[in-house]
Amino acid sequence: MTMARTDSKSVQAKEQNGGSLEEALHRLDTALALLETAVARKLETERSRGDRETEFALLEEDRVRLAAELDAAGARLARMTSTTGEVNRRLDRAIETVEDVLSGPTGR
Repeated sequence: MTMARTDSKSVQAKEQNGGSLEEALHRLDTALALLETAVARKLETERSRGDRETEFALLEEDRVRLAAELDAAGARLARMTSTTGEVNRRLDRAIETVEDVLSGPTGR
């Protein structure tokens, strides 16, 4: 009878150890799944960071280009303003000349 109890305890211990092994494997699978999820999230974050850096570089290029275009437009506006002023002065002189010619000599 003592041998039967010992064998029974041995079987129970093996079943418990087998259960513990299965539990450990289950925990290991769960931990691996969490690790895979964390790695995938980290990779996505790194890819997003690269995308953001690329987007920032493109925005900076656009900003530089637009600033240059704005400077060029400002210079064109300054030239047009200057030209418009010169045209106005010439027109005023031409109008005065025409008015002088039309009014004729006062002594005739």
